[in-house]
Amino acid sequence: MDDSELDPSELGTQEYWQRSYIREIENFEESGDSGEVWFGEDSADRVIDWICNCGVEKDTPVIDLGCGNGYTLTELAREGFTNLTGVDYCQEAIVLAEKVSQAEFPHIKYKVFDITHDCVKELGKFGIVHDKGTYDAIGLNPEDPKSCREKYIEQVDNLLSDDGLFIITSCNWTEEELIKHFSEKMKLKRVLPTPQFRFGGKVGSVVSSVVFEKK
Repeated sequence: MDDSELDPSELGTQEYWQRSYIREIENFEESGDSGEVWFGEDSADRVIDWICNCGVEKDTPVIDLGCGNGYTLTELAREGFTNLTGVDYCQEAIVLAEKVSQAEFPHIKYKVFDITHDCVKELGKFGIVHDKGTYDAIGLNPEDPKSCREKYIEQVDNLLSDDGLFIITSCNWTEEELIKHFSEKMKLKRVLPTPQFRFGGKVGSVVSSVVFEKK
């Protein structure tokens, strides 16, 4: 595990996300606005498109870690996926996700769950484990982020079925850093192309999306 850590931020605290989702619940009830998609819809849609075209069956168990408003799951449901679970450590996020999806996709299951503390055995095994931003938030936690990240990696490994895929999108860690963090438990399957920028003669990406498979 890399010894370097991110600078702590309020984005790594549960209180920040509780306040954010309280506002988004109010906005949804007032105007039907389902809320912000972290990193933008384009970033989420690239991963969704890859999942839809990677050869997995539509009844494959899928879990979204830190599901927020449930955007990824509702879009997968729209594409015909039927076995979908979203977890988040904020009750307010789960309330929002249920409100957003209940009319069109009531089969999506949502649960309050803290990936760094709760027991994953109660969730079962999944063919696809997805994360967009949750590992980032864990890394921004002001209290012992390294131990929390290590616990997260162990939990994800325990959630994966024998042929399961773990798909992670990050704006704080590079592809190389993600591969280094997860390589002890998982092996790299694919790096998903993301938009790049050039600055000062160097090329970089705004986000990194990486697919791992269970060793």
